[in-house]
Amino acid sequence: MNVIAPSVADVDSHEEHHEDGSKTTLGFWIYLMSDCILFAAVFASFAVLRNNTAGGPTSHELFDLPYVAIETACLLISSFTYGMAMISADAGRKNQVLGWLAVTFLLGAAFLGLELNEFHEMIREGAGPDRSAFLSAFFTLVGTHGLHVTAGLIWMAVMAAHVMHRGLTAANRTRLMCLSLFWHFLDIIWIGVFTVVYLMGVA
Repeated sequence: MNVIAPSVADVDSHEEHHEDGSKTTLGFWIYLMSDCILFAAVFASFAVLRNNTAGGPTSHELFDLPYVAIETACLLISSFTYGMAMISADAGRKNQVLGWLAVTFLLGAAFLGLELNEFHEMIREGAGPDRSAFLSAFFTLVGTHGLHVTAGLIWMAVMAAHVMHRGLTAANRTRLMCLSLFWHFLDIIWIGVFTVVYLMGVA
């Protein structure tokens, strides 16, 4: 008996016919809740260790609030631009979706670059994660968020390629929605980091 393998178009059509995206979105919400637990644990560790400087530099000496404010602005604006991408997706405007995704990617990359430069300067001044429990907790918390941003940027690039080659199919719109949830989630987490780590650190 001959077996004919389905084409990519057939697979996409089958997915769109049988999957309305609700199960995928629900599953992604469950993932985000598990990620909340991860960040809660890291936040708690930082709160406990924030004063354990072992005679090393303190947050008052290390943190440059205007610099971090620029980082924060990049990430918050990227949340707005991703929202514009979703509005364009709902309207079926493929080129606008790709344009807003590109702007969002650049803002996210700028945020990540500023964060890596901050890490580099701190380590160069002898304030690396091995200097004290406070710095270990700081690098773990901020670094964990940075790794999530990196994953989001990779996902965004993949989604841009999907939209470019396959268009705004139902499956792609569901994936864009999940990425939207992830990206806005990272914004919320960063607001917590900015408040608890930086604002309270220089207060």
